[in-house]
Amino acid sequence: MAALATISLFIGVAELDSFILFASRIPRTVALVLAGAAFAITGLIMQLLVRNRFVEPGTTGATDAASLALLAVLLLTPGLELWAKAIFAAIGALVGVCGFLLLARRIPARSSVLVPIVGILYAGVIGAVTMFIAYRGEMLQELLSWGVGDFSGILRGRYEILYFAAVAALIAWIAADRFTLAGLGDDTARGLGLDTRAVMGLGVTIIAVVTGILMVVTGALPFLGLIAPNIVSRLIGDNMRRAVPLVALLGASIVLLCDIIGRLVRFPFELPISLVMGVLGGAVFLWLLLGTATAVDAPPSGRRRRPTAVIGETR
Repeated sequence: MAALATISLFIGVAELDSFILFASRIPRTVALVLAGAAFAITGLIMQLLVRNRFVEPGTTGATDAASLALLAVLLLTPGLELWAKAIFAAIGALVGVCGFLLLARRIPARSSVLVPIVGILYAGVIGAVTMFIAYRGEMLQELLSWGVGDFSGILRGRYEILYFAAVAALIAWIAADRFTLAGLGDDTARGLGLDTRAVMGLGVTIIAVVTGILMVVTGALPFLGLIAPNIVSRLIGDNMRRAVPLVALLGASIVLLCDIIGRLVRFPFELPISLVMGVLGGAVFLWLLLGTATAVDAPPSGRRRRPTAVIGETR
């Protein structure tokens, strides 16, 4: 991560003086690290709460609900400060996550593939409503700026709110053992003395706060919360206290790498980071889905791969 951050700091700089360094380059690099680490951790929390490896805020309606809340704010009170917009976006993300959790509990079969498909459909409905309202209100350009993650406009004074997202991620690491127990299932967690409702409320709040802040400051980062937790889980397992630092480092590294690729593909022009991350994340998402489906449908004879998509399965 340190190497990628150093490369990102100096790419495309013809003359680097102290003003440019402290007003633009360092804020952008710090924002990349904070956004990547915090959003990757929200994906890990979401997967533990739902007990499914294929969910993250972008595929469960959180980012779409935050966009809808931001659109409502822009139509009603467009002059709000950045922090006030972040609060409304977090409230919208909170409502979106709660709606998905209620919907996921009504799915009769806890299929590792069915849950994310329902989440994508749920997010698509919210996104369609948001798109229609933006079209009628002539706000499509503003809606696009929230849906496409882009760090080109990060300057000193416009990224510091991301430190609150980092604090929320730190709280997730402090409560990591509780989230690990919640990932074992409601009955098992209650039997071990865990207040599952309080843990669920804490997790949903962290997801909403981080998602709302990122939507206002940087825009959506697709599939980031899916890639980093899955890679770390395959390496060290489902213990969240051990996983959180690695997920944060890997998430920050992925964001830095995608940012570097986006700035080099058409240099000196720049591609939004969400385009690069969408291609990478979509490929990984399909690989995980197809790999799990192959493992589940394998014949009894011969060697079978053990499916690892659902947290809490018998190992």
